[in-house]
Amino acid sequence: MRPSRLHPLGWVVLGFLLLSAVATAMGSDRLIGNLSWWHWLGLAALLGLCAVPEALHRFRLGLEAVTSFTGGIARWLGWAVFLFSLFNVVTRYTGRYVQRDIIIGEVMSLAWMTFAFMFLIAMNYGVREGVNPRIDFWWADFSDLRKARLDFVMHTFFFLPFVIVGGRILWNYSRISLGMKRSGTWPDGWRVWNSWEQSPDAGNLPVGPIKAMLLVGFVLFGLQVLAEIVKTGFVMMGRPELSARKGHDAPLRIE
Repeated sequence: MRPSRLHPLGWVVLGFLLLSAVATAMGSDRLIGNLSWWHWLGLAALLGLCAVPEALHRFRLGLEAVTSFTGGIARWLGWAVFLFSLFNVVTRYTGRYVQRDIIIGEVMSLAWMTFAFMFLIAMNYGVREGVNPRIDFWWADFSDLRKARLDFVMHTFFFLPFVIVGGRILWNYSRISLGMKRSGTWPDGWRVWNSWEQSPDAGNLPVGPIKAMLLVGFVLFGLQVLAEIVKTGFVMMGRPELSARKGHDAPLRIE
């Protein structure tokens, strides 16, 4: 039986836990020194998973199952955007013949909101499928190990922190967009729809829910980034059978 090794992500988590402990002991006012109990619990659980490659692999499969689900929804939403837009185009030119304006402003506004929803829940799918811009004619000549090392560093130390910071900023923004006051109270209790921000376009559709979806989109995005970190770490460990890394068929693409 192959001896178990700590996943590279585990070393990152372990280092972060040690730094957090030092920052907490020193009384830092930054987040790293003021982690909540669930931060510590989540990091400890992730560290435990990193010590058992097979368990971490199953965890990664669970994250990517969510990505497959949201990617499937996004495909149907793409057709919905097309149909909404087609309706507006048709009614724009047929209204003159029936001497009546049958253009429904709500449909155009709904088309934009549907497009935004599709984009937000499909960002994680784009990360998994590798559609992010890169210089492929240069990248294609790298070995799988070199690619994995670069992706691991970039995703862990640049991509994931960006997602975490974005999530923290969007936490209050999403709640306020749903009607919460800046004091932290909800004016109508559980009837949050009574205080949703409305669109200035015709029909005044509520825009609070789609603004709140920014946070959901970032969470889904971050989960897939974590899955990518896990996959690249398996390649670095010499366990490529657990990585399921996707290749790219466009070695001369420059974006």
